[in-house]
Amino acid sequence: MTVASILAEKGRAVFTTSPETLLSQAIDQLAGKRVGAIVVVDKDGKVSGIVSERDIVRELSRKGISVLDQPVSSCMTHKVLTCSESDTVDTVMTVMTTNRFRHLPVVSGGKLAGIISIGDVVKRKIEQAERDAEHLRNYIAMS
Repeated sequence: MTVASILAEKGRAVFTTSPETLLSQAIDQLAGKRVGAIVVVDKDGKVSGIVSERDIVRELSRKGISVLDQPVSSCMTHKVLTCSESDTVDTVMTVMTTNRFRHLPVVSGGKLAGIISIGDVVKRKIEQAERDAEHLRNYIAMS
């Protein structure tokens, strides 16, 4: 199973913001959209960062509520790991687990093409395990 198959099922909608967006506005976006991360894109639509709930909580803990008036660029993750549509679920699960993050932007042709979450990946892994178990039950029943 590939990232493309996940995007085909869940859609390609990605909530984005600019580096200049105030952190307080990003928080409103996260809450309003009920998502855990927003991809930060530059004027050309290229990924320049990602800001997650965790990033914001860490920044609030370090600097207090004054950070809410700072731009997203002050606390976003600047070095964003991405994946491609041809990557497998196992590959992206390893990347997410190893690097301890829950969201992975999908880039195609240098442009943002979607985003997948650890929840998307786990859902597909569970579905695969259930299919495998069903195949085994059927195989055993036929023997």
